[in-house]
This record gives sequence, structure tokens and C-alpha cells, in this order.
Amino acid sequence: MRLRAERVTDILLDQSDLPFGAPRFEGIRANMFMPAFRSGIAEAAAEIAGIVADRRAPAFDNTILAIERGGARLARVRRIFWTIASAQADDAIRAIEGEVSAMLAAHGTRIAHDAGLFARVQAVWDGRHKAGLDEASLRLVEASYRGFVDSGALLDEADKTRFAVIATELSDLSTRFGQNVMAAVADWSMVLDEGDLDGLPAPLRASAARRAEAQGKPGRYLLTLDRGDAEALLTFSTRRDLRETMWRAFTTRCDGGPHDNRGIVDTMLALRHERAGLLGYASHADYALTDSMAKTPDAAAALIHRLWAPALPQVADEQAELQRLADADGIGIAPWDWRFYAEKVRRDRYALDGGEVKRHLTLDRVRAAAFACAGRLYGLSFTSREDLPGWHEDVAAWAVADQQGQPIGLLYTDYLARTEKHGGAWMGSLRVQEKLDGVVLPIAYLVANFAKAPPGSDTGLSLDEAATLFHEFGHALHALLSDVTYPSQAGTAVARDFVEFPSKFMEHWIVAPETLATLGLPDALIAAIGHADDFGQGFATIELLASSLLDLAVHCSQEPRPDSRAIAEAMLKAIGMPDAIAPRHGLTHFTHIFDGGYAGAYYSYIWSEVLDADAFAAFGEAGDLFDPELAARFRREILSVGNSRDPAESFVAFRGRAPDQGPLLRQRGLA
Repeated sequence: MRLRAERVTDILLDQSDLPFGAPRFEGIRANMFMPAFRSGIAEAAAEIAGIVADRRAPAFDNTILAIERGGARLARVRRIFWTIASAQADDAIRAIEGEVSAMLAAHGTRIAHDAGLFARVQAVWDGRHKAGLDEASLRLVEASYRGFVDSGALLDEADKTRFAVIATELSDLSTRFGQNVMAAVADWSMVLDEGDLDGLPAPLRASAARRAEAQGKPGRYLLTLDRGDAEALLTFSTRRDLRETMWRAFTTRCDGGPHDNRGIVDTMLALRHERAGLLGYASHADYALTDSMAKTPDAAAALIHRLWAPALPQVADEQAELQRLADADGIGIAPWDWRFYAEKVRRDRYALDGGEVKRHLTLDRVRAAAFACAGRLYGLSFTSREDLPGWHEDVAAWAVADQQGQPIGLLYTDYLARTEKHGGAWMGSLRVQEKLDGVVLPIAYLVANFAKAPPGSDTGLSLDEAATLFHEFGHALHALLSDVTYPSQAGTAVARDFVEFPSKFMEHWIVAPETLATLGLPDALIAAIGHADDFGQGFATIELLASSLLDLAVHCSQEPRPDSRAIAEAMLKAIGMPDAIAPRHGLTHFTHIFDGGYAGAYYSYIWSEVLDADAFAAFGEAGDLFDPELAARFRREILSVGNSRDPAESFVAFRGRAPDQGPLLRQRGLA
């Protein structure tokens, strides 16, 4: 019998009557979540009990599909909660975030450790090759079995108990890590006077003035530790002392002080290693990569080092060129100088003015350009739905349709920085596409942290920020164009080192001359962007690969109580990390791996770049950035299939062969 939730939780547990079943965000309050979670968990547990009690012989339909169908109402409230917790978390949400995380972790562990349920799954798995299953169904069986095993289903009772404790502790620590990073950003500011602004572009000055005024400091300028503010000041400010202050604050977030994450990092690493050992893996990285394209940490590291070797001499050449400029100022290049002098090189050599670029790349224009590219590539249209409320007034809803005007799904965009948000940018799903019991359209959302311009002004984006918008939009297209039967295989539910492929792929279109011209950039500026693209690739490569190697180093450690700081220092020394460059993410604020799904797998970004550069090269070979046959094939073979087949097979189906690293090496100037 279906459990009924209290009426107050219906807004969370039940699909609304709004178009697309969009959530009624305007009526959601923090105190509704705990009752909804309790009801949803109880209902899901009852559904599992029903599967276990089924007296019929275990089969695909009555076991695997029954699990796939289960927990739908719990999934709905869970997705709404994490959307709000990441993009609009007030004190009331943050107060329950840890409890919610622990409840969900405990619920997942109870299901994974249910011996009766696992016995049924194992029986179906044992007979999977004789059941006449298609490829997607077979992958569903294998993923279900592997999920149970990697969640401790084969452990004895004592180890299951310990596994459950570890899962709960890791859940709590991850929540605390993320909240510390948010708090550290919120608590720090740099307040400047008019005389401190030399070099800073007008849009940054305007947003800083607006922030200062909002905090009761009219006539002054307030910068934060948001990446956009930090990188803008490091790029444009002529004040070396301010650049150093910003760099040190930005790179040492949560490394000591009231929001210290050092102990959390080491504890999480120890618990992850212990969990991996319980499951028979040598390290957490081995555990994390079993269902990836790379398969092993050694394979991931090998790719990184193949790129690291040519990147080192390239970055040395870049540093020498920067130093020639810095010599005139009588200084040696330090980490807080790199972006500033790199910008001078781009201006002097290529006539590329980052401030001028930002004046053309306004948020509305860049968003419209992304929509237009999706229209030309895939025949999609995006229609504003002001009748559908978001979780904040900055959120916009867009109905997505195909060439025939048929609905594809719903997209929310939330691009402007707020203190209630986690840092960075991401894509998420409020509902995933499926056809298990009828057509279900996806609801995706995009979140970023672009500095909001004052009222009446346009929010300007740097070229990197515009690329971020296109990147996350690529994730959204992966979700929106999914066409699979099973919800757990939909859209972005693919191998971690494949999921960044469609998003990195989409970045190419924002720097394409055809796109930049539609944004109003003059021909000379477009040419400057094209010519300047290669300069700085050594820096960008080293910065990214160092973080990837850092992640692998701490998660390959087999020390029962690892010292993350010592591991990081030894690793950076061993690889010859240049003194004037820091990893893109330091461990104490590395949310991708300590408050996200990339632990042991941050290399996925560069692995996916191999795929995306090779795939994009096909359009270059065709001589048409919007080649209709290639776009249709990319949609059919990559975007629509989700995890219904092996990702390596999907790439071959698009490209006609296995991926080639050559295009990436040429793209990054490393060939």
C-alpha cells in the first residue's frame, strides 16, 4: 500500500501541476524538508521490502526494474533540496544539510546491505547472459550488481557495520567541508578606495561599488574571494601588493583559521582508504575508477604525464617572456604576477584587451549565443517561461523544443553570484529523462557565479567566464537530449571521465569567429582572440594537471592515516612544479574532490579534453562548424545514449575510430 505524506510535504514529494511538472519553488520552506525526507525514505523502504518479499523467482522485471522504479518521490525531494542547498542556502537550509546527508547515506547503505535484496540482484546477474536482454538492460543489471558490491553487499556483518559508519562520517565531513569553503568566501573581503583601482576594468569596478554600497560602504569598492573577482584582480590590477594579498587569500582558503579544512581532509582520506580496503581495493583511486574509461589510476596518471612533459618547457618559455616584461618593473615573476603580465603580453603582442572583450561579452548576449548554437547544431529553440518560478529572482526558466516544436524539456539558468551559493559553476537535474513507464521529459538547471552589474548596466563576462557558460550549457544539452529508457542511464549519468566530454566540446563554439561576430566583437578583436589563444596554454595545462596529480596522489596513498600536506609537497617537488604557478585547486578548498563526485577522478577534465578535441577536429575536417550531418551524429551517438552503452563504443560510433591525443596536443600547443 502506498504511503501517504502529510499535506505539507506534497509540494516536495509530488509532481506539481505546473507545465513540465516544474517545482513550485515559491511555496517551498526549509521546515518542509525533514518531514518530506522521512516520508520519502519510509515509502522507498517499503518498496524495497515489497521486492524482497516477492515470492516469484528473481527476474529482470520484478527485481532490477522494480528497484529502478522505486524511490521516485524520494528522488524528487532529494533533487529539490540539493538544488536549493547549493544555489540558495540560507541558515535554515544549512542547519539541516548535515542531517539530510546522513539520513540519505544511511538509507542507501541499508538498501545496499539488505541481504535478501542483494540475493535477488545477484541471481539476476548470474543469469544475465541467458535472459535475452538488450545492451541497455544488460548494462543496467551489471551496474546494479556492481553498485551493491561496491557499497559493501559482500562484506560480513562486522564489516558492513563499519562500512555504514564510514559512509555516515564521510557524508557529514563532506557537508562540513563545503560549508567551510562557503563561509570562508563569505567572511573575507577586500575593500578598496578609488586610488586602489588602477588597471581594473569598468565592469569590475561597478560590481565592486555595488557590493560595497550594499554593505554600507558607499564610495568604496568591495571584492570577494569568488574566482571571478580573484582572477580579474590578478589579471588587471597594477597594484602588486593587492595582487599578492588576493592570491594568498584565494589559494589558502580554509587552510587554517576559523574555517579550517585541514583536519577534515586528512580524516576523509583515511576513511576513504579504509573503505576501499574493506572492499578489496588497494586505494580509494582504484575503487573510484573501476567503472571509468581509464579503469586504473596508473592509466589516468600516464595520460597526465604524457601532457605534463611537453607542458613544462612550454611554460618555461612563457615565464621567460613574462619575465622580460617584469624586468622593466624590477621584479621577479611570482604566482600573483603571472596573470597580470600574461595579459600585458596579450595586449602588446596580439592587441587583445581583456577589458574590451568583457564589454562585448555581456551575459545576455553570451546566453543567447549558446542557445543559438544549440539551434543551429541540434534544431533546438529556447522560450522564456516567466510563469514558472525559480528558487530566486535571478533564476530564469526556458522551455526547450525541437525543430517540430515538440517539447524537449525545461531549463533553469541561475548565473549571478550570491552569498547563498556555493562557488564555481555547475549543472544539475531536477528530473531526468526516461521512457520506462511513458515519456518523462528532463528538467535541468545551470548555476554560475558571475559578478552582477549595477541596475541598468549589462553584466560583462571574461572570455573564460563565457567559456564556463558554454561548458555548463554543454552538460545541460547532454541531459536535455537524452533518449534512453532507464532513468539511471539518462543524460549525464555516464562514466566520470566521459561526462566532461560534451561540456568541454561545447566550449569550442564560444571562441569560434562565427559566434564572436554575432556578439558584436569587431574583426580586429576576434582576430586577436584567435592569435592569442595559444599563449598561456602552458600555464593553463600545468595548473590543471597539477590539481589532477594532486588528487591522484592523495587518493592513491595507502597510508592508513595520510598526511595530505606532506603528500602534496612531495608530489609537487617530484613533478617539478614551477614555483610561479600553483595548482588550480588547493586541497583545503578542493570542493570537486571533497564535496563533489570527483575524488580520485579529477583527471577526468583532461581525459575528456582528449575526446572533445578529437571530436571537434571532425568539424574542422568537414570545414563547417555547424556541419548538419556531424551534429546529428554527435547528438545520436553521444548526447542521446547516456549510459545505455559503453562510452568507448559511443565515441567510436561518432568518430569511426578510437580517440587520438594528437588534436589535444595541437590545441594546447604541445605537439
